[in-house]
Amino acid sequence: MHTPTDPAVRPTAPRLDGPGAHGGPDASGGPGAHGGPDLRHHGDAEVGEGLVDLAVNVRAGTPPRWLKERIAATLDSLAAYPDGREARAAVARRHGLAPDRVLLTAGAAEAFVLLARTLRPRHAVVVHPQFTEPEAALRDAGHAVERVLLEPEDGFRLDPRAVPEHADLVVVGNPTNPTSVLHPAGAVAALARPGRTLVVDEAFMDAVPGEPESLADAVDRVPGLVVLRSLTKTWGLAGLRIGYVLAAPDVIAGLERSQPLWPVSAPALAAAAACCEPSALAEAEEAARRTAADREHLLGLLGGLPGVEVHGTPAASFVLVRTDGAARVRALLRERGFAVRRGDTFPGLGPDWLRLAVRDVPTCERFVQALSEVLTQTRRTSARPAGLPADRLTG
Repeated sequence: MHTPTDPAVRPTAPRLDGPGAHGGPDASGGPGAHGGPDLRHHGDAEVGEGLVDLAVNVRAGTPPRWLKERIAATLDSLAAYPDGREARAAVARRHGLAPDRVLLTAGAAEAFVLLARTLRPRHAVVVHPQFTEPEAALRDAGHAVERVLLEPEDGFRLDPRAVPEHADLVVVGNPTNPTSVLHPAGAVAALARPGRTLVVDEAFMDAVPGEPESLADAVDRVPGLVVLRSLTKTWGLAGLRIGYVLAAPDVIAGLERSQPLWPVSAPALAAAAACCEPSALAEAEEAARRTAADREHLLGLLGGLPGVEVHGTPAASFVLVRTDGAARVRALLRERGFAVRRGDTFPGLGPDWLRLAVRDVPTCERFVQALSEVLTQTRRTSARPAGLPADRLTG
């Protein structure tokens, strides 16, 4: 069932998960590191030939033809070194900022690495559940990380008071992957403090119609604000790698010094400029509205399945669900041709969580039918007395 959280209910205190429990600053983010989740596991590991992909949050049917043509047009000039000035200016115009507030990166993931290598936080805090690369990058760079864990019973809502005052680096996603929860811009901005760097991962913000809670244009108003954006999800450019950072000029300059020369390829730069044009922004907005409608249809279907829970109000291009025995459910869904993202590699979640990418209505209906069959099968299996064959189970 779909269980949105009543906003009138006072949230319980989110859990604090300190660095000492995770091996300290030298802990790696790899499999089995610090006895916790595998921070390096991502949805692309779930997909496979012949499977319908609900594991990766890249919009289906992308990139569009016009964008492919713009990228292909750069191939004749690959002998020249990349020049990012035009793309940088295009991103700046898109957000109403000066170009010196923009740094182009090889996807948002590179930005997390640059931040980890450039900043010198004494008390880094990552708000979870969320994308795991920020914490992995910080740990790889030798920083201890404290976790603030938001609770499903509170709809994974952000309470700025839960973040320790001593934190001089705070990382939060909005909308958050994997919960799909969109935090109010005011709640996120309330995390800002003098002497604190506030990193907001807005990789999925363009999947929200109108981007009402974005802080992308606020880097000159909110002290210490750093906003990360990605063009790979909406436009299907995960293989090209293009994203950007929005921040104060001194932060941008420091991050740029940590980049290698020519870090973003000419085709990726062309894509960045193209995706910031007014016609592209209008197309992205329409895609976000279609995704929102498809998501509501999916939520309605999920609401009819016993034993399936959605906490909070999803706002992005994916939905997080809780169901008993999610690992077994995920394996049986693969047998029926569907790949979904395991949730237990996200700090704050456990073995009963799955993330589902939103697809079109026919795909969602086929998936929920398969999920219904799997849940029925798992219930029958768990109800069968030991030693009783499946064909002898009645009732």
